[in-house]
Amino acid sequence: MSNRVVCREASHYTASEPQLNAQLEGWLSQVQSTKRPARAIIAPHAGYTYCGSYAVHAYKQVDPAITQRIFILGPSHHVPLSQCALSSVDICRTPLDLQKTGMFERMSLQIDEDEHSIEMHLPYTAKAMESHKDEFTIIPVLVGALSESKEQEFGKLFTKCLADPSNLFVVSSDFCHWGQSFRYSYYDESQWESYRSIEHLDKMGMNIIEQLDLVSFKLQKNGMNMSFSFLNYAQSSQYSSVSYAAGALTVH
Repeated sequence: MSNRVVCREASHYTASEPQLNAQLEGWLSQVQSTKRPARAIIAPHAGYTYCGSYAVHAYKQVDPAITQRIFILGPSHHVPLSQCALSSVDICRTPLDLQKTGMFERMSLQIDEDEHSIEMHLPYTAKAMESHKDEFTIIPVLVGALSESKEQEFGKLFTKCLADPSNLFVVSSDFCHWGQSFRYSYYDESQWESYRSIEHLDKMGMNIIEQLDLVSFKLQKNGMNMSFSFLNYAQSSQYSSVSYAAGALTVH
């Protein structure tokens, strides 16, 4: 049996189980369930010191009583990828029907363990599902730089999964990376301060997501009545900054 080991503890979150549990419980206790049950959430994948208290706003909307499968979609940071890839480890069981589509590559164990965008969501997921810990499956999906045609193909495939109330999609995503270290320092002078320019840019994108703007994101609703709301937003600093946002999608 192939197991994926924990690679980011200590550097991205505490390696102490009691401390991590207490930290997550503390953050979650301060958050309201206003968009529950979520069918999909967006949450950041940075170190918990930076974004943990913001990410839990999304996880508070998860209903463990109805959730049986959790798709964690994380962007590829370390390997070039033109489609999506599934994990090869046994500890996170992968539905065979996805692999049988022929649309997915397989992540090697090394690639899987190198990629933090998925791992950072595993402790959140475990905590959110604690009351039903033996009753759900995780499906990690590494997302590459997809062409428009690939976006449509995977969109059609995952739409079928999104229609099932027992499925939850976790979209692992930070927002604007701003500063010389990120090679991006666009500044809108009308916003006066750099951090306000960053926030303005982030919230333009967040507004498009909340509106489920089909033209801007080239999506197709496929008959589902959906709504999306962002619940929290923050920046790691005011100058060399990574932005974090948490949001939830519900299906009515």
